Amino acid sequence: MGKKKKPTETPSLFDEEPKETREADAPRSPKQEELPPLPPGVPGLPADLDPSWHAALDPETRKPYWAELAKFIIEERKTQTVFPPAADVFNAFRYTPLDKVKVLILGQDPYHGPGQAHGLCFSVRPGIAIPPSLRNIYKELETDLGIPPVKHGYLADWARRGVLMLNACMTVRQATPNSHAGKGWELFTDAAIRAVNDQKRPIVFVLWGAYAQKKIPLIDQKRHVVVKSAHPSPFSELKFFGTQPFSKVNAAIEAAGEEPIDWRLQASPEA
Repeated sequence: MGKKKKPTETPSLFDEEPKETREADAPRSPKQEELPPLPPGVPGLPADLDPSWHAALDPETRKPYWAELAKFIIEERKTQTVFPPAADVFNAFRYTPLDKVKVLILGQDPYHGPGQAHGLCFSVRPGIAIPPSLRNIYKELETDLGIPPVKHGYLADWARRGVLMLNACMTVRQATPNSHAGKGWELFTDAAIRAVNDQKRPIVFVLWGAYAQKKIPLIDQKRHVVVKSAHPSPFSELKFFGTQPFSKVNAAIEAAGEEPIDWRLQASPEA
């Protein structure tokens, strides 16, 4: 007999080898009950995502682009090193349920170096050198709110407090930025942005750089707040510094009657 998985292990999506989809394990919603079955060999969303995300995004997995995207990623993993690891691809949704989102920070695609990407935009695993853009984010955080930078780049604390940290493209080939652009991820993450926009409570969308700001048409600015500026990359850091995104986010959240985000990070992060 094969070795059984431990109950705490999560079936990963777009793994190195396609796995049989187990829809019975996934949380159910009225809308999901009406969906047709997934095509053979096409994985759906991870079963452990919050039901709020399943209700919003399961319909995307029945669209033709999803099957093509899944096929592409599965084939890529057979011949290339793809980041983040398969089990981490959906961590942005795993850490921040849809009905808990207060802020959405949008990145472009994952870090493409070994050990960096783990499913949250701008974040890296503990023990990995802090990337330049994140160093600049920390500098602005200290200038804006007086919070000194930590010595790691692991931002899961923010995600657990209601900051959805989403990359528009959710996978990338090693050492090849934007290599998975145009394969279908943008359609999926646009659907996620629309799902956040559809929330009745005000939400703050943080859009750094021209790429992220192209998503503004997906956002109802009469109900939500958009905080935009130059990207924190070293190429545009001088335009980024002094924009005070963190205080602007918290002011908008407090104006909506919600608790502001605690932007402090643990000195010793818990992975």
